[in-house]
Amino acid sequence: MTREELMTASKALNQATTGADDRHRQRIEDQSEQLKQLAEREQDPDHGRLDRHMNVLRELHDETNDPDIERAYERLQAYRQGVSGV
Repeated sequence: MTREELMTASKALNQATTGADDRHRQRIEDQSEQLKQLAEREQDPDHGRLDRHMNVLRELHDETNDPDIERAYERLQAYRQGVSGV
């Protein structure tokens, strides 16, 4: 998968912030920004880093049931399948 998957995940999280309460908004914004940075940097992220982001997104989705967070998780999962190793 291309890094476009990471950017799409970041954009989905941006959309999720509009309906998020104060408790979750900052965590969602942080994840969105970090995924955007991963998409823009030269070095590809490894499985461990991607897994940490996926865990946070799972937690956020469990707490909010937001479909945009679920969409971001799915894009991140699709990207991770194309990462070599493990």
